[in-house]
Amino acid sequence: MMKIANVLIVGSGIAALQLARTLKEDLNVMVLTKSTTTNGNSHMAQGGVAAALGVKDHPNLHYLDTLEAGRNHNDSEAVKELTEEAPDIIEELLEAGCSFDFNENGHLKLGMEGAHSEKRIVHSGGDATGKAIVEFLVSQLGSHITVQENVFVYELIVNVEGQCIGVKGKLRGGKTEYYYADHVVLATGGCGQLYHFTSNAETVTGDGLALAYLAGAELVDMEFIQFHPTLLYVDGHTKGLISEAVRGEGARLVTEEGTFIMEDVHPLKDLAPRHIVSQTIYEYLKLGKPIYLDISKVENFTERFPTVSAICRESGVELASDRLPVAPGSHFLMGGVKTDRLGRTNIAGLYAIGEVACTGVHGANRLASNSLLEGLVYGKRLGNWLNAQSELKVIANDNKAMPFEGPASLTPAQKENLSLPDKHILQQTMMDRTGIVRHNGGLTMQKNWLESYRVEDWVETSLDDYSTEEMNSVFMLITSWLITNAALVRTESRGGHYRADFPMEDHANWFKNQIVYKRKIKKDGLSEQIKTALTT
Repeated sequence: MMKIANVLIVGSGIAALQLARTLKEDLNVMVLTKSTTTNGNSHMAQGGVAAALGVKDHPNLHYLDTLEAGRNHNDSEAVKELTEEAPDIIEELLEAGCSFDFNENGHLKLGMEGAHSEKRIVHSGGDATGKAIVEFLVSQLGSHITVQENVFVYELIVNVEGQCIGVKGKLRGGKTEYYYADHVVLATGGCGQLYHFTSNAETVTGDGLALAYLAGAELVDMEFIQFHPTLLYVDGHTKGLISEAVRGEGARLVTEEGTFIMEDVHPLKDLAPRHIVSQTIYEYLKLGKPIYLDISKVENFTERFPTVSAICRESGVELASDRLPVAPGSHFLMGGVKTDRLGRTNIAGLYAIGEVACTGVHGANRLASNSLLEGLVYGKRLGNWLNAQSELKVIANDNKAMPFEGPASLTPAQKENLSLPDKHILQQTMMDRTGIVRHNGGLTMQKNWLESYRVEDWVETSLDDYSTEEMNSVFMLITSWLITNAALVRTESRGGHYRADFPMEDHANWFKNQIVYKRKIKKDGLSEQIKTALTT
């Protein structure tokens, strides 16, 4: 079967919903999501939205904080635009009826988070900001927008002219559906589930990154993974995120003996940039020393952080102890599909917004609460641009049989020779070797282990006859390979990327340099699977 739309959005997080909400009513818009609309990182997000709304605050201060957190690897113009647009985005949502938290004086309640110089974090429902905004945006979707759940998109359809004209999706019963559109937008989120410890929803496995790479899109900064310092850690497993705002309200990281571990590490102490806090906790855990978040100084903790409190209760952690056991885990990908400031990729007709995209705003490490902001800003920006395009006419309607190049199908004998890693082993090895602290030996071991599963053959393989579980494993394998390769190439430490064998920033060789990956599509029997290039 085949379905047709003007704009096809893959994903259903804040970026996707903001885009859909912005698109005008005479457009046929279709949203595809691999699970349910609310089963994703956006809905789980406890942090708020960063915007310079305080009396003493200014977008330029927000801009400087973002550059500092990103270790100046950011695209400064993109950051400037993001921070300048932030206050209007909040005001627009307020006027449209989105609920945010106010103080006793009737003003927006502004919170503090790590690496911010001013209180500028807007929350809704305490620590349920993502849930509140997602549900508001869903309520705003018009009748011209169709949302189809439980569709696993496994291939971007690119025609012989190099234009993306649609996607292939596998439905829950195993049936394949073809979707064609003038414009295809990836809003699939990041790749947190590649790691054993993560704050991410179970659906976030790097699909959009692998899809884009397989289609020939450029990917950049894949080595820059942010590890959140404080995930609730019980019986060797992470149970959920403990928001940065908890430390913003006065919680401190302590050892079992009560020693404050961040005291002499950074001037901002417990509110230091995330990579510094994560690495400090990691070093203690490696020595077998548990670390706790002391919440004794946080007033009205249960009322202020109802989501965290619920996670603790569900995990058997007593809040009355005032100590929450924590560990760092994979949280956010700063890199992704390379786009311009509208979300356009190097492939005509293909766009990317939200965490799957790399716009340059986050640099080497994302500033807290800039992620929801990015989704809101770029969703609106791309929506306004698409609304202004006069040539929207559903390209596939005029070219239903338009040929396209796709991977070749395997013979049964070839298929038998390909295998996939166990998901849990992949997650554990990524955590151990391509995790918070990296070095040449571990990264080389991980690269060789991933390539033992013949990644390059999987890149050339049609997935038409595979199950969604197998497809998911293929995408996890490819995305892990890209991250590990990039981490091996960058011989310095910067932001979220920490190399024990290269512990310092290397401005001479790496300042503003990006590692770019682009698959060369197979032609004339020849194929170069992965092209590494450095750009400034």
